[in-house]
Amino acid sequence: MRLIPFFLFCLLIFSNCKETPVQKTYNSYDEYPVYNGDDLGVTYTPENTVFKLWSPAADLVTLTLYNADTETAPTAVHEMTLDEDGVWSYTAQGDLSGTYYTYTADVKGEKGVPAADPYSVACGRNGLRSQVIDLAATDPQGWDSHKNPAPASPVDMVIYELHIRDMSIDPNSGIENKGKFLGLTEQNTATPQGVVTGIAHLKKMGITHVHILPSFDFFSVDELKDDAARGYNWGYDPHLYNVPEGSYATDAADGATRVREYKQMVKALHDAGIGVILDVVYNHTGRTEESVFNRLVPEYYYRHNADGSFSDAASCGNETASERPMVRNFILNSVKYWAKEYRLDGFRFDLMGIHDIETMNQVTAELQKIRPEIFVYGEGWTAGSSPLPDSLRALKANVPQLNSTAAFSDEIRDAIKGHVFTHDAKAFISGEAKLTESIKFGVVGGTQHPQIDYKAVNYTDFPWAPQPTQCIVYASCHDNHTIWDRLINSVPDASETQREKMQQLALGIVLTAQGVPFLHAGSEFCRTKQGVENSYKSPDSINLMDWNRAAEFSETVDFVQKMIKLRKDHPAFRMRTTEAIQKNLKFSDFDKDNLVAYTLDGAAAGDSWKNIYVVYNGNLQAETVALPKGNWQLVVKGNETDEDGFGGMKRGKITVPGSGMVVLKEG
Repeated sequence: MRLIPFFLFCLLIFSNCKETPVQKTYNSYDEYPVYNGDDLGVTYTPENTVFKLWSPAADLVTLTLYNADTETAPTAVHEMTLDEDGVWSYTAQGDLSGTYYTYTADVKGEKGVPAADPYSVACGRNGLRSQVIDLAATDPQGWDSHKNPAPASPVDMVIYELHIRDMSIDPNSGIENKGKFLGLTEQNTATPQGVVTGIAHLKKMGITHVHILPSFDFFSVDELKDDAARGYNWGYDPHLYNVPEGSYATDAADGATRVREYKQMVKALHDAGIGVILDVVYNHTGRTEESVFNRLVPEYYYRHNADGSFSDAASCGNETASERPMVRNFILNSVKYWAKEYRLDGFRFDLMGIHDIETMNQVTAELQKIRPEIFVYGEGWTAGSSPLPDSLRALKANVPQLNSTAAFSDEIRDAIKGHVFTHDAKAFISGEAKLTESIKFGVVGGTQHPQIDYKAVNYTDFPWAPQPTQCIVYASCHDNHTIWDRLINSVPDASETQREKMQQLALGIVLTAQGVPFLHAGSEFCRTKQGVENSYKSPDSINLMDWNRAAEFSETVDFVQKMIKLRKDHPAFRMRTTEAIQKNLKFSDFDKDNLVAYTLDGAAAGDSWKNIYVVYNGNLQAETVALPKGNWQLVVKGNETDEDGFGGMKRGKITVPGSGMVVLKEG
């Protein structure tokens, strides 16, 4: 028998021993280890499931398994093992598909409270328990072969912001799956009067992308109640970021149903040539002390004031600390997951100004590796002060430091509709003076233009968009009054016909401006929320899209449809660069206020029309303006649109309707 030398025997023994990481005490969050893997949460196979949770300060983490999403007793309880970089893991043998689970983290000697998995991709009702599912089994037929829309530039997009429930909940919508993801899969739906609704309406209008209000799992709708008693919310109170919202699924208890139906919705929209943008809310969590993040990794995910209290730039009780490595990793892994698993086409960041610039730049860089055309934009402001310096945050003023991320222009919004917090404030469309420079700011997509006096622009004194692709041009969104309700407040003596003309002017400005146009769902039929300014938890009677109004205001529906087509047909309205806008867009000067006019060099912009002349008249009365030299044909007059022209040449002067616009072509 050959003897192994003693030192080789010892080396063999030690090489086969896996060293268990020692639990450490950390003096600050900066000392917390960073895990760069992308496998936190569960990794499922029919043979076993690996559970992983990052919780470096925990003394012990326990995994609990259940057969149902609520109430039932556990089927198994397992102590997890601390691995490297603060990650706890456990491998469960056998096929766990459909099994629910929670984690409990004991920290600093205190017994933890059970919580769902922050990284979970499926859950039961109200997100009380996460769920193991086979993601591959949730793909609808044709999922792998269907195509994403791929616009050549963001300025080629026409974004339409909608809420899943609002879109179909009207009893007259003709949509069977009311308030559900599947409502946006139904084809050829219409009201009893024959007005097309749902996805058929989107196709008819020519919408290129839908921006869906938060449709990940959120707190405020009680999925344990039946659909009629669950309540309503926009969804800006996040719970589980990587799980589709259960109240929009036909079975909230089954995580696989949520995932499958979300994918069915995405595929139906893609098959219609419409991209899907998800409204994401990483800037705060819906609860603070009781959030899954705080229960499993206390305090780490949040910023704090000097006195140790939670800072609150979101005005929702907390703000997340995106600059911390594992918070940043969570955001990055989350958007990549949605982009890959659900094949999404863009992300809108709520209160983006809370996030740090570096995180937002990494978000766009990582997403564009997946598909270059994925579009990222957000609100370049906060709802309160933050301890993170302004210079480090993705505020509107810092858009030049963002690689390609776009921001909303509240300058053009409030110039068109009225000051957001003054509920009866008039604006350009309702005859208010001294807003022309702010309108011009929006016309050039927030870029630098030599003919704009930036000192006279509201809210800013410099062109913050380096390129028009980084400016979202809009007049209204889910927040604040609809355009129609604002007009009722600001011009109460105006007739309905006059208000409809003002609404048309608002949408006409958005759709002819440079930059990325954005429409609030239903604005094309003068949507009202019965005067409710902040309808985030108002009932369906306030928030629903009333499809009867699409017939009542069919003139505006037709106008918006034709203006979208006009924009698509003519690249002069969607120039790609600041340089092209500076060269090819020239403003006219007027002695009278509340008139904005400009020429577009169509030929230079690659347009079939040699030159284009656009005039917006915000005055309540008609105005006569001089035309540039040349032979012009009228293609838009007030609410009428005809790209072939209305016949006859126009020279010298043109009369622009009150609260109206004209577009003329040459060549």
